[in-house]
Amino acid sequence: MAQNLIELSQVAKSFKAADGKARLILDKLDFNLQDGEIVALLGKSGSGKSTLLRIMAGLISADTGKLSYRDQAIYGPVAGIAMVFQSFALFPWLTVQQNVELGLEAQGVPPQERSDRADAVLELIGLAGFGGALPRELSGGMKQRVGIARALVTNPDILLMDEAFSALDVLTGETLRNDMLELWDQKRIPTKGILIVSHNIEEAVMMADRIIILSSDPGRIRCEVHIDLPRPRNVDSSEVRALIDEVYGLMTMRPVQETNASEASHKHLGYRLPDTDVSRIEGVLDLLADSPFFGRADLPKIAEESELSDEELFPTYEALGLLGLAVIEKGDILLSALGKHYVEGDQTLRQEIFGQQLLTHVPLAAHIRRNLESDSAGSLPEQNFLKLLEEFMEAEEAKRVLEIAVEWGRYGEVYEYDYHTGRLTLPEVDEV
Repeated sequence: MAQNLIELSQVAKSFKAADGKARLILDKLDFNLQDGEIVALLGKSGSGKSTLLRIMAGLISADTGKLSYRDQAIYGPVAGIAMVFQSFALFPWLTVQQNVELGLEAQGVPPQERSDRADAVLELIGLAGFGGALPRELSGGMKQRVGIARALVTNPDILLMDEAFSALDVLTGETLRNDMLELWDQKRIPTKGILIVSHNIEEAVMMADRIIILSSDPGRIRCEVHIDLPRPRNVDSSEVRALIDEVYGLMTMRPVQETNASEASHKHLGYRLPDTDVSRIEGVLDLLADSPFFGRADLPKIAEESELSDEELFPTYEALGLLGLAVIEKGDILLSALGKHYVEGDQTLRQEIFGQQLLTHVPLAAHIRRNLESDSAGSLPEQNFLKLLEEFMEAEEAKRVLEIAVEWGRYGEVYEYDYHTGRLTLPEVDEV
């Protein structure tokens, strides 16, 4: 039986919202990473994926629960665990060699040994001869190779990768991913386990032995997918395509709804609107309605045709379902009757439908509209609604959600927004 490298039991984490109330990010989460496996974490915004990785890395602590590395409790950073960040996180004034040596220097490794180990890992990761270069002289792919080299040079048991390939273009990301898998499968690195946070379903299926899907608000493990296919995997094989379809279906599966209507309504005021805009919503809708789909499509096929990433598409699917314009069903997306009417309509009809659906299905938009109608001047500062959202989420997330609500509301002519004053107002009524 494989040994657990890292184990979490009933781990929970909360952050304080602006009003001082605790907001639950992770709830009673059980997880283990075993010796010899790659695990991928998938989940929508608000599922706590990055928070979970930072807890494992010892960068932040859990509020409750137990966390252990090789059966020893974790209370802070652990020498056997290294992390690769999405943003490269390189010091621009240090050379490649100096950036890679940083972790070793912090561990008190002598200069000559630091230099030798950095040289060896730079050659391993394909950066031999670039030790004297500064980060500004490197491409995005090379910068991320430096980030990976800096993690690997410490000979970690566990490598945590927080969307390490998402900031790169598709080809560069795929090349780096394949290079990492080659090092892993050929046992050219001492790492015993890898945990990857990703938005890319194909990437997860191609890399992982196990995929874990988290639910959102708060983050809990919703389901697991075990993958027994040997690597390297052929992305065009029927087995891989079937797995990709399965994960798409699981990712778009609707959670069980609250039975208490009043509680659900209150909770939905703080619902994190999917991070997508009207043009993307309509673009996917038009693509779905047209040939070759004619109203029904396999989700991976839509991704292929639209040339959008999963990170861009999943919020769009969520928005289409939220507004009643499409239905997600077992890894397929279907145009609803209203969606068909929407696609066939002119611009005025589209905006009218959009506005009606927004008021019906998005409590935040309906709340804004009701408050504007109750105000004698029909005008309120955005700060009123930001404060409301900050009861449910952090300030930065509240700002993002309100920006989406503003864009959607303006398009549906539900309300107007003045970017100079930061005030929401009722739309002007055309006189007949």
